[in-house]
Amino acid sequence: MNIIEILKVIVLGIVEGFTEWLPISSTGHMILVDEIIHLNQPTAFKNMFLVVIQLGAILAVLVLYFDKLNPFSVRKKPVQKQATLILWSKIVLACIPAAVIGFLVDDILDEYLMNGYVVAATLILYGVLFIVIENRNQYRSFEVQKVGDISYQTALWIGLFQLLSLIPGTSRSGSTILGAMILGCSRPASAEFSFFLGIPIMFGASFLKIVKYGLSFTGPQVFYLVLGMVIAFVVSVYSIKFLMGYIRQHDFKFFGYYRIVLGAVVLLYFIITALLG
Repeated sequence: MNIIEILKVIVLGIVEGFTEWLPISSTGHMILVDEIIHLNQPTAFKNMFLVVIQLGAILAVLVLYFDKLNPFSVRKKPVQKQATLILWSKIVLACIPAAVIGFLVDDILDEYLMNGYVVAATLILYGVLFIVIENRNQYRSFEVQKVGDISYQTALWIGLFQLLSLIPGTSRSGSTILGAMILGCSRPASAEFSFFLGIPIMFGASFLKIVKYGLSFTGPQVFYLVLGMVIAFVVSVYSIKFLMGYIRQHDFKFFGYYRIVLGAVVLLYFIITALLG
C-alpha cells in the first residue's frame, strides 16, 4: 500500500466533503484535483471512486438530519410521522427525472464531458447565474420558508432543475438551490431540500458505478474507497453546518464569485497545459 496514494485519497476525501454541499460542484473539483495529483489507479476505478466516496458525504446528511428524516421516531406524533413520509414522497418524486436520465446517459457523460474545459465553462456560467438571481432576490419575500412547505409540483420542478447537474461542474446542490429559489423557496429551505435530494441520487449513482465496475477490487482499492468515504463524512458534517449558518445571514453571491474565479483559473491552467504539451 502506497503512502503517497493514501495522502492523495485523503486530499480527495477532504475536497469531496467540503464541496459536495456547497454550490461549487464537488464533481468538478474532484476532476480538477485528480488532474493535478493523479491518483495512480486504472481509469475505470478512478471514475467509480470519484462517485462512490460521495456515500460518506451522504451519511453526514443522514446523521445530522436523522430525526427530521426518520418517519418512525417514537418521539414524533402521528401527524409528524405523516409529514415526514410526505416529505420523503416529495424527495423521491424530485429524484425521478435525474435517476432516469442519468442512467441513460451515464456512459456518454463519462466519455465526453468529464474534462476540465467543460468544468471551467459550467463553473463560470452558473457563477454568473448565482449573482444575477441573488441580485433579483435582494428585496424578494420567499413564499416557501420551510422545506416541509414545498409542494409536490415545486418538488418535481426542482427535480427537473437537478437534471442540469448531470453536466460536470454544474453542481447538484447549485442547480437545485438555484431552481428552488427561482420557484420561491427560501435559502435555508432550498439548501435543506437539496441535501435531502442527494440521498437517493447519490446512493443510486454509487450503486450504478459499482455494478458497472464489478467486484474486482484489490485490497488497497477497498481501503482507498473506505478511507475516502470516512474523510468525506467527517468533512461533510462541518461543511453542512457551515453552509446553513452562512446562508441565514448572507446570500449565495460569494459562491458565484468563487465559481467565476475558479473557472477562469481552471480554463487558463488547461490552455497553458495544452500549449506546453
